[in-house]
Amino acid sequence: MLTASAEIVVPFHDLDPVEIVWHGHYVKYLEVARDQLMNRIDYSHEAMRASGFVWPVVEMKLRYLQAARLRQTLRVRASILEYEYRLKIVYDISDAANGRRLTRAHTVQVPVRIDTGEMLFQTPPVLREKITAAQSR
Repeated sequence: MLTASAEIVVPFHDLDPVEIVWHGHYVKYLEVARDQLMNRIDYSHEAMRASGFVWPVVEMKLRYLQAARLRQTLRVRASILEYEYRLKIVYDISDAANGRRLTRAHTVQVPVRIDTGEMLFQTPPVLREKITAAQSR
């Protein structure tokens, strides 16, 4: 399974009135790790567009297990779980200091042709090739 991770230090402006990370900010943290993962396989946002596809998120699920707090260092791990018909990425957010899991999540993205706006029901060859190349490194 291809995996990448990012570390995020929780900033003050991500807190809600009860001084924990507001639930909506976790999506931003997932995106940081997803971006690292896509860069790892050489399929950045720019490379996606150059290949003629965008990959909108069509499904997202988060399970909050424990709240993140101010200045806590989070490790956000993203892993490709499926890629034949859709791109499913699973995530774990944990405390970087002790490894305690705080949040689990997944996203599902589908390929859409930029030129026609058509959603495909099978992953285009470009993503399969990028994943195969990354696995052989």
